[in-house]
Amino acid sequence: MSGHSKWANIKHKKGAEDARRGKVFTKVVKEIIVAARFGGGDPNANPRLRTVLLKAKSVNLPKDNIERAIKKGTGELEGVDYEELSYEGYGPGGAAILLESLTDNKNRTVADVRHIFSKHNGNLGENGCVAWMFDKKGWFEVAKSAADEETLMTVALDAGAEDIKDDDDENFEVITAPDDFEAVKAALEEANIACVDAEVTMLPQTNVSLKGKEAEQMLKLMDALEDNDDIQKVYTNADIDEEVINAI
Repeated sequence: MSGHSKWANIKHKKGAEDARRGKVFTKVVKEIIVAARFGGGDPNANPRLRTVLLKAKSVNLPKDNIERAIKKGTGELEGVDYEELSYEGYGPGGAAILLESLTDNKNRTVADVRHIFSKHNGNLGENGCVAWMFDKKGWFEVAKSAADEETLMTVALDAGAEDIKDDDDENFEVITAPDDFEAVKAALEEANIACVDAEVTMLPQTNVSLKGKEAEQMLKLMDALEDNDDIQKVYTNADIDEEVINAI
């Protein structure tokens, strides 16, 4: 299974925990506010908002919360002014880490991020130090029970997908250019092929295999970054065995 799928699955499990639900809701609300601010409150005319609303649905964000967040973004309700920032660095074993944040206090956020890296044997780097190792892509995870490979390839590739990967026993991965994400999503929906997950994300060009203590430290670092209220997305090229992930 690819590193992206592994970490996505970890986040699914975390998001399902009641103790974490408040943090998950807060991050999705932030994304809705920013998406509505820059693209308007109509999801039919705002692809970014439409994608965020899919995420809101997947984590069961209440409808009232969604409506308030959209109104805060469009200015109908008073809201916090969030700034979009990215951070880059290295984790244990030299694995690359790329972060996306939404913050109302960038000095607080950079201090928190630097502390988390330092605490878990990582280093916060300069902008540009690892971003070149990642490509922005549309990414879908489709359960093998939802479609056979031939059907999925026909639907996805005809809609503009770049690649179909069979990396584990349960799911396929569909990769697209960012601009083709919406078209492929619509094609999958029309074909009644349900997705386990779907997002525009940053995929690593190559992976760094981590084992033993470095793998454990990396997972703790990723977990701490994910747990920070200001960090929205965490990407890495670390590849860690499924057995190690489950053990930890």
